Amino acid sequence: MTKFLAVAIVGYLLGSLPFGWLVARLHGVNIFEVGSKNPGATNVRRALGARAGNLVFVLDALKGAVATGWPMAVRPLSVNLLTYCLISLVAALLGHSFSCFTGFKGGKGVATGTGGLLVLLPGSTVVAAVVWVAAFYGTGYVSLASILAAVALPLAAFFIFGCPKPLLVAAVLISVFVIGRHRSNIARLLNGTEHKFEKKKDGAG
Repeated sequence: MTKFLAVAIVGYLLGSLPFGWLVARLHGVNIFEVGSKNPGATNVRRALGARAGNLVFVLDALKGAVATGWPMAVRPLSVNLLTYCLISLVAALLGHSFSCFTGFKGGKGVATGTGGLLVLLPGSTVVAAVVWVAAFYGTGYVSLASILAAVALPLAAFFIFGCPKPLLVAAVLISVFVIGRHRSNIARLLNGTEHKFEKKKDGAG
């Protein structure tokens, strides 16, 4: 139990690193006061341009990958290794969404989850990414693309790749978490009030 707790704490702290907030502050912007007030890559991209938004996405994905993979570097392969990796990834998602460094405010976990799942479920994550790209360019809604990608992840893990049960359960739980973080977007999509993505020139803000 002590080891599980230690892994969870490390994962949470890695996930809590507020890259969206930090990148925006470097541009003189408090990301919690502009746009959707979300520190994720999409809002940073809207406020500051593609370069800043892409940087935040990469950094958030990287912290998810590190949070998921670091137990592999410090512990020999064992039955419990996958459990440690999953605990750290879930903790990182919680840290990203409820960061202790920003008053327990945060993003929706798409980039962080993507980074972690690339370590554990690379094939399913690629399928989900393809669904995201198709949905985004087909509709212009980032939120809808993220929701559909979250749905595609466990479906691909089950029907295409036949993943082991622990990974399949993890894919379902992460999918539910990401969709739950988009509940306000879902309401706006149903009401027809969700905003489509609009590009902002680099350096804006």
